[in-house]
Amino acid sequence: MAALVDTALKLQGAPYRNGGSDPAGFDCSGFTQYVFAQYHIPLPREVRTQWDAGVPVPADRIARGDLVFFSTTDPGPSHVGIALDEDQFVHAPSSNGVVRVERRRANYWATRFVGARRVMLP
Repeated sequence: MAALVDTALKLQGAPYRNGGSDPAGFDCSGFTQYVFAQYHIPLPREVRTQWDAGVPVPADRIARGDLVFFSTTDPGPSHVGIALDEDQFVHAPSSNGVVRVERRRANYWATRFVGARRVMLP
C-alpha cells in the first residue's frame, strides 16, 4: 500500500471537479477509484458502493491505504479519502478545490467521520 499512497500524494494540488476521475480534475470517489486503479485494484465509482467494497476497520486500526469515510452532504458515507495513518488522509474536497492532506481528528472531519474500510488486494 505504500506505493498506492505515494501515488495519491503525488496528485496533491490536482483540481476538484464534480464527476471528475482523472488528474485534470477529481471528485472524492473519482480520486480514490483512480488511485486504486493504478494498482489494478477495482473500486466502484460511487462513495456508498466504495463503502460496501471493503471490510470494516476500527478507527484505532486505520492503516496506510485504508479508505476513510465521512458524512458531509448526506446521512451515511458521502465523502471518501485515503488514509496515510490513523489521523491523516488525502482526498479531493470540493472546498478549496484541490487534492490535499487533512487530519481526520480535526474538528470538522472528526464530527463527520463514519468509518473506515480496507480493500483487499485481488
